Amino acid sequence: MAKVLAVLSSGYKDEKNEYETGWWGEELFAPLQALEKAGHQVDLASPQGGKPTVDKVSFLPEYDPEGTYKALYESGRADETKKLSDINPSDYDVVLIVGGHGAMYDLAKNDHLHSIINSVYDNGGIVAAECHGPAPLIWTLRPDGKSIIAGKEVTGYPNEIEPEGLLDILPFSLENELTKIAIYDKGDLSKKGHAVWAEEQIVTSRDPFSSELMGEELVKALEKRK
Repeated sequence: MAKVLAVLSSGYKDEKNEYETGWWGEELFAPLQALEKAGHQVDLASPQGGKPTVDKVSFLPEYDPEGTYKALYESGRADETKKLSDINPSDYDVVLIVGGHGAMYDLAKNDHLHSIINSVYDNGGIVAAECHGPAPLIWTLRPDGKSIIAGKEVTGYPNEIEPEGLLDILPFSLENELTKIAIYDKGDLSKKGHAVWAEEQIVTSRDPFSSELMGEELVKALEKRK
């Protein structure tokens, strides 16, 4: 059994622009279900601990047609998270950064998260990030001062499918920042699901519809490590 730390945004509210965001339902629950079904343990953490803010858009019928992820959320499965500052990275084989636009605000430049990512990586574990979740990888610096994904192939949420006008208020463009330091691959947008292994320890996925694929990729990778 592997131990997985799923990291969620605590949430962000922009009153000026009447915008509130957080973590994305499917991006936690789809991989979590796959990992737990395979016998692995999944713990949750966020910057502030406690109950983090979910992006309610993720439970709309277009994203959650069967209400599967909404039901999991309402069951209380994500009501309690540990504080990132209280996490011992050596306890975990995988760190999974869950997407949602909240990751752009309170995860991207979070020093506690950067330390966890580096420690899991140095211990031979897997670093995984979904959708907007690769944002923290950009600012996770290695001993040589370069990003952990510098020069490596990654994916993440592309500009062209960001909601209209949102790029104007987000703190940065994920695609633009990834492109500066890594080899950005958005894949074929007409096809559902896209994940990229930069190497055997780093995997990123593109969008909410890649969440099940991320779960499958992690389960397969952990099976190989047995």
